[in-house]
Amino acid sequence: MQFVNPIVLWALLALIIPIIIHLFYFRRFKKVYFSNVSFLKDIKEEKSTRSRLRNLLVLLMRLLALAALILAFAQPFIPDGDASQQGNKSVSLFIDNSFSMNALSQDIKLIEKSKIRAEQIIQAYGEEDLFQILTHDFEGRHQNLLNKEDALGLLTEIQLSPSVQSLSKIISRQKQALGKSDNEEQEIYILSDFQNSILDDIEGGDSLLNINFLPLQSVQENNISIDSCWFESPVQMLNQTNRLIFKIKNHGFEDAENLRLSLHYEDQVKPVGSFKIPARGEIIDTINFTFIRQGWQTAHLNITDFPVQFDDDYYFSFNVEEEIKILSITESRLNKYLDAAIEGMNYFSLNQQSIKNIKYSEFADYQLIILQDVNTISSGLSSELKTYIDNGGNVLIFPSKNASKDSYNQFLARVPANTLQEFDATERTVGDLNTEDFVFNDVYKKVNQSIRLPITQGNYKISSFPSRGEMPLLKYRDGSTFLGKYSSGKGFAFLCSAPLDEQLSDLASSAEIFVPMIYNIAISKGYGDQIAYTIGYDELIEVDNKISESDIVYKMKGPQEFIPGQFNVGAKLLLDINDQITEAGIFELNLNEEIHSKFGFNFNRKESDLSYAGVDQLMDRYSQNAKIWDEVAAADFGQIINEKTGGKTYWRWCIIGALIFLLLETLILRFWKT
Repeated sequence: MQFVNPIVLWALLALIIPIIIHLFYFRRFKKVYFSNVSFLKDIKEEKSTRSRLRNLLVLLMRLLALAALILAFAQPFIPDGDASQQGNKSVSLFIDNSFSMNALSQDIKLIEKSKIRAEQIIQAYGEEDLFQILTHDFEGRHQNLLNKEDALGLLTEIQLSPSVQSLSKIISRQKQALGKSDNEEQEIYILSDFQNSILDDIEGGDSLLNINFLPLQSVQENNISIDSCWFESPVQMLNQTNRLIFKIKNHGFEDAENLRLSLHYEDQVKPVGSFKIPARGEIIDTINFTFIRQGWQTAHLNITDFPVQFDDDYYFSFNVEEEIKILSITESRLNKYLDAAIEGMNYFSLNQQSIKNIKYSEFADYQLIILQDVNTISSGLSSELKTYIDNGGNVLIFPSKNASKDSYNQFLARVPANTLQEFDATERTVGDLNTEDFVFNDVYKKVNQSIRLPITQGNYKISSFPSRGEMPLLKYRDGSTFLGKYSSGKGFAFLCSAPLDEQLSDLASSAEIFVPMIYNIAISKGYGDQIAYTIGYDELIEVDNKISESDIVYKMKGPQEFIPGQFNVGAKLLLDINDQITEAGIFELNLNEEIHSKFGFNFNRKESDLSYAGVDQLMDRYSQNAKIWDEVAAADFGQIINEKTGGKTYWRWCIIGALIFLLLETLILRFWKT
């Protein structure tokens, strides 16, 4: 046995004091005179023996009580093999501050309980030891080794955060910090609820570095979250109704009854309805959304769900286009049917440019470019059209009867799309319309014989390479393609096998086919505009670049205000958020105090599933790499650390022994009458 404070053992010399008191106090006597005491002789001898024994027992109890008290201050302990470590130590503590730690334990929130445990661990070490305090935020200051006082101060500053790191990244970060220390003895502690979402494979410590898991779990595992939402149609038009699709998940093990969802839009709260979601299930439903004004608009969905609330709101934004702009590139004149069709569409406008005078810089302003009976596609036009399509534009191609097939095919091969072959001056009739694709989907309630399909007096034969990924929209009766759709980058190319010239095709005059075809091709998108972003996940945002000067910067304003990183990429601008957003809500991108665009940022739903790995699961998976502690329910975890680092301590038993001896002394004095 060893002692933390062996100098205190000198106090055992004080045991002589009660012995001296006993010898002198109990040897005093007083004379009492009696007339005749001969008959008391036997009684006196008997009482004297009993009194002497009682006094000796009292003395013994006092000596033992005092000795036990002195030993308690000396703090005896027995080293437990290699557990007793000498020298200064470096200790890294990870405190899980993700949103799931806001759940309740039996008495307090898990985040507060983890702070208490961390404080007990720090207090259990010496004043010369060094400490790292780490959270999911991975801040630069968390990579420093601190003294005990500074570590305790940093511990009090920990707040809940939307950031979430995997277990392997956490341990790697802790090892990096401990690697800066010269102390040989090193310890890693991880205080977390150990959600399944953060668990992955880890590397163990070495002979001088120990990894310790301290699981903390809440009293419930029920949570409901708004997972996501999106618009059914990729383009929002003024005074048009679009369906907003939303998904809600129940992460608990009980059915959710009468869950109420509301929509906050235009400073109004609209109750959407109540829903029932099965345990560990989800629902997908829709809201009819009518756009009543142009420009950037914001909204958010809300549910009420306690106690985990970070995922009860879902913010999103969208831009209602003022108009859909279409550009027609022609050899000479504009097709009158095309002009009439677009003129009859609300919020659509049509511009014309001659093939000899193309303004490439304006391509990004248009949602659709139509090549109308152009004879030759130059290399410059081919390159610009390819870039335009890749950036999300749509190109509709009607080749001229006298087209240069080589120039066309060079462009089509770059898309890539099927190429033009020989021109066949034979009358043919379109016989099939693809209603599964967006262009003709939901246009007709029923396709029947009353719909007049186009007839052509001549057309190009189109190659059929499966690798080009053609989606036929209109086909001739023999199965060959009349109008095909090809995906490239973020946009689409649409290739018609016949010219638009009314002498060769009556497609433009077939209003029931041509008008919805032009309308839907113009609003087609290879990708839907992102209406919501995830904090910590979507770090790069692509927007249209409205300036060319490099010294003018965009500013982001919302619950927080900052200047994002900015990179010009042609007509686009990449914004680098880089973890600068930590609060959910609506953010505005401003340029010279004018709103450029708006964004809805939401917390990562990774923390919504409150399913944890228990001690048994952690043992099965990590027992070879780390020590799994199940003593976290102990009243003072610091005592566990003391025993782990310094051996088995017995000062508490000494205190208990002192109290027992004092109690025995009291009982002897109270009930043993002399």
